[in-house]
Amino acid sequence: MGTDHRRASALVAVAALALPLILVSAPGTAAGTEQADYSLAEENYAGSQIALREGVHGSPLDARAESEVEQTLGHDVSGHQGPVDWLFAANAGAKFAYVKATEGTGFVNPQYRQQYDGAHDNGLIRGAYHFARPDISGGAEQAEYFIANGGAWRGDGRTLPGALDVEYNPYGDACYGKDAAAMTAWITDFTRTYLAKMGRSALIYTSTSWWKLCTGNNSGFGNTNPLWLARYAPEIGELPAGWEKQSIWQFADKGGLPGDQNYYNGPMTRVQALATG
Repeated sequence: MGTDHRRASALVAVAALALPLILVSAPGTAAGTEQADYSLAEENYAGSQIALREGVHGSPLDARAESEVEQTLGHDVSGHQGPVDWLFAANAGAKFAYVKATEGTGFVNPQYRQQYDGAHDNGLIRGAYHFARPDISGGAEQAEYFIANGGAWRGDGRTLPGALDVEYNPYGDACYGKDAAAMTAWITDFTRTYLAKMGRSALIYTSTSWWKLCTGNNSGFGNTNPLWLARYAPEIGELPAGWEKQSIWQFADKGGLPGDQNYYNGPMTRVQALATG
């Protein structure tokens, strides 16, 4: 009888020790599975890490002075701006806008609908962008998540193709733990999936310094994906390999419009052409 009692007590003790292991697992997540970190997602936006890592070296008094090509003013916004006054933006001269839609496969901009629809309702041509997280999942998976949560292109003449924001990792290693070949493959995976699903090539948003560091200055995207380049300086400077010109220059991280300031490299008719495809 004493032996049975000791065995029963031992079984109760083992069960008590095991119980916390069950409780610590998040609902719907297998024990031992690591969840992705989105703690900075509401503050991550196109250029947030570029301004932090590369600095701001002034902005052009008139970005159009660098080129004989007419430039068209626009801007980009994300959730950290909160609701945007789109009537003000339109009256201040904005002709187009990009809005952050998603990050990784687990974050949707809570201000997306107000920002994306608001731009359209006030006469701007608008598009959506995805903040890449190559450390979380494959490029194809993130492209599909982006499309399903605001990144789809519409042939209405008012919607720009989606853009892939690839920049320094705000959560750790600048290149998300990938070498140049792996990063290039990830970007290819995303852009090919977007093209296959939408029939349009996604823009690639980046900086020349990040592109050199994390893709080895890969030249394979210049003929397929329009370039949206970030550089906060009086001149646009060197472009990443493969591109002969930028489609959009993000020339300042603040200014007269809400969010970041951009110039499309051409007149408004070229912005319209990008929207219509």
